[in-house]
Amino acid sequence: MDLGLKDKVVVVTGGSRGIGAACVEGFAAEGAIPVIVGRTQEEGRTLIEKLGAGRAIEAELTSDEACRNAISETLENFGRIDGLVHNAGVNDRVSLRSGVDDFVQSLRRNIVHVYALTHYALDALIEAKGFVVNVTSKVPETGQGETSGYAASKGAMNALTREWALDLAKFGIRVNAVAPAEVLTPMYESWAQGKEDPVGYLAEVCERIPLGQRMTSAEEIANAVVFLASEKSSHTTGQIVYPDGGYVHLDRSYLNDRKS
Repeated sequence: MDLGLKDKVVVVTGGSRGIGAACVEGFAAEGAIPVIVGRTQEEGRTLIEKLGAGRAIEAELTSDEACRNAISETLENFGRIDGLVHNAGVNDRVSLRSGVDDFVQSLRRNIVHVYALTHYALDALIEAKGFVVNVTSKVPETGQGETSGYAASKGAMNALTREWALDLAKFGIRVNAVAPAEVLTPMYESWAQGKEDPVGYLAEVCERIPLGQRMTSAEEIANAVVFLASEKSSHTTGQIVYPDGGYVHLDRSYLNDRKS
């Protein structure tokens, strides 16, 4: 199926690893030109070299100037921006006990750059009648505990998805979101290793996922992102999609009832 993404210039933040890298690979497979923006430039360059198209731009996304420069560099090199995929972020465990300064810094790590990059790219997006896809999280729906900054940021991304979809519809720009739940990325696996019984912990997580009792792959998240960016979803905007095996919205107690 031709998704109509050939030669589209797509900026992907945090595109060097995990979900972001899977998105970059997905866009490249459709003939798009991915631009990776983030701190891990060496990994980004390696991925771009492997794919044979695109560019990796080093940027500390907590800096507004770095965000502006990343957009400027993209335009200087490719002359256009057709889409933004806001994937960069970190579940930094900034809780109510962390303090105001830490909370504000968490917002800068996780949500301020989303606004900044979109702001600086807006004229290019209007010219291209482009798209924005926000990679959010299950946390605004489910809560997680002890992660106020991340929860507030991802909740804000969901809200901005709806706000921008309405605000930018007059320009033909579509804005959607993909909300991962339990995704088996290298970062997740590394975090699980800190548990007393990593194997048992991962097995317990999988048991709570209704469809297939398995975690979602990064590629499955990327497939949703690429589809929402594509011409095949040309009349879809303001939507938050949950490719999570039913984790967030289905009653997981059903699984226990079925086993009994």
